[in-house]
Amino acid sequence: MAVAGDVVAEIHAGFLVLLGVTSTDTPTTAHQMATKVIGLRIFNDEGGRMNLGLRDVAGAVLCVSQFTLYGNVRRGRRPSFETAAAADVARPLYEAFCEAILALGVPCERGRFGEHMIVSLVNDGPVTLVIDSAEMDVARRT
Repeated sequence: MAVAGDVVAEIHAGFLVLLGVTSTDTPTTAHQMATKVIGLRIFNDEGGRMNLGLRDVAGAVLCVSQFTLYGNVRRGRRPSFETAAAADVARPLYEAFCEAILALGVPCERGRFGEHMIVSLVNDGPVTLVIDSAEMDVARRT
């Protein structure tokens, strides 16, 4: 990841997390999301099954703040970002998420909050997930 032509962060194996924060998110939400991300088992084991997590593959997280994930395009042609948290709310929650990743024993590289970043990704596999904090407490269907 680069800012103004300077590489500011990079990882090898691991997850690129594009982190959007809403006005209803809290520090508890940030910790829950970090725990969920670290617990995902989406790397292949010896048998080709998605059964390994970040710790199993000595992976890391590259976290990028991304308020545009909450762009609403239902009406008109210009997105509305009214559900995205304001920067003064989002920044501490972004930092709390990254600190929780580190506390859970996984390296976490960060972008620069609010900066124009050039992010490069080599997507090695078929997995792209959306984890929405609003759905964390919703019961699963049985």
